[in-house]
Amino acid sequence: MHISNIMEVSSLNKTLILLVLVLATFTTMAQGQGSRGRGQGTRVGFYRATCPRVESIVQSAVESAVQANRTIAPGLLRMFFHDCFVNGCDASVLIEGPSTEKASGPNSLLTGFEVIDAAKAQLESACPGVVSCADIVALAARDSVVLTGGRRWQVPLGRRDGLVSQASDTANLPGATDPITVQIRKFADKGLNTQDLVTLVGGHTIGTAACLLFSYRLYNFNNTNGPDPDINQAFLPQLRALCPNGGNAFRRVAMDTGSVNSFGNSFYENLRNGRGVIESDAKLWSDRRTQRYVQGFLGVRGQPGSRFNAEFGRAMVKMGNIHVKTGRQGQIRRVCTATN
Repeated sequence: MHISNIMEVSSLNKTLILLVLVLATFTTMAQGQGSRGRGQGTRVGFYRATCPRVESIVQSAVESAVQANRTIAPGLLRMFFHDCFVNGCDASVLIEGPSTEKASGPNSLLTGFEVIDAAKAQLESACPGVVSCADIVALAARDSVVLTGGRRWQVPLGRRDGLVSQASDTANLPGATDPITVQIRKFADKGLNTQDLVTLVGGHTIGTAACLLFSYRLYNFNNTNGPDPDINQAFLPQLRALCPNGGNAFRRVAMDTGSVNSFGNSFYENLRNGRGVIESDAKLWSDRRTQRYVQGFLGVRGQPGSRFNAEFGRAMVKMGNIHVKTGRQGQIRRVCTATN
């Protein structure tokens, strides 16, 4: 081959290599702006230059609320879960209106919205138009866990707020009567595996459930005129006393008996002992596909719950990146209850 031809080939190769690198860069940038992927645009320290006090402001708002009312902590944790499972983590659950997610049946018992509003007001004063409501919800969920004894994790930020909120979209939220197969499918649809499912449901270690969500298990389970056989017979009278047949449907009962305000792995111990309150929770122990993960979270002597605490933070980060909106998608709401 002539030297001139070799030089032409070499030049062509360099051009092709440069083109590949440019395309790869644009692809990475596009992914980083989070189209429909699982949150490649979020990162720890996103507001370091634009709103450096964001985490301390949110933490202060959550801490004040939880000190005044312990039930706020599990409410904020559930809020994040319900937001991320519907149209991604975009604060669509906060938008008010007669047909929004917030007005739907599955979200009717959520609490803690006033905490998000308070944090947002302070952030708008400190750094207006910078911090999204979606990121506030993510931080508040983390802080609620820490304030009840859980382990802290770093929260990647950079989400933007969604523009759409429809009550009909909440139909596929995980439900209290979902069989394990359905639970696994619903989580898989969000890019979460079976271990993530068992881990995230462990958030029920704090908080309560209304009698209306599980009282059917106590008296006429599946039209048998008897209780759910998965309920420990020694535990059944306690639940019946709290939720008498035909009694107050909105009375609240601890989902993690003996540890309602303390974050830890005792929830899994209760599942193993037939003391799961919600049917879908109880099934985690009775199904082999999930039981092995429950068993793994029961801890070892001297280190109860250590693995669960570590895994919970990891799973929360993973869930927090479901279909996030970043870059120029969505908006930064001025108030969390309505779009701009």
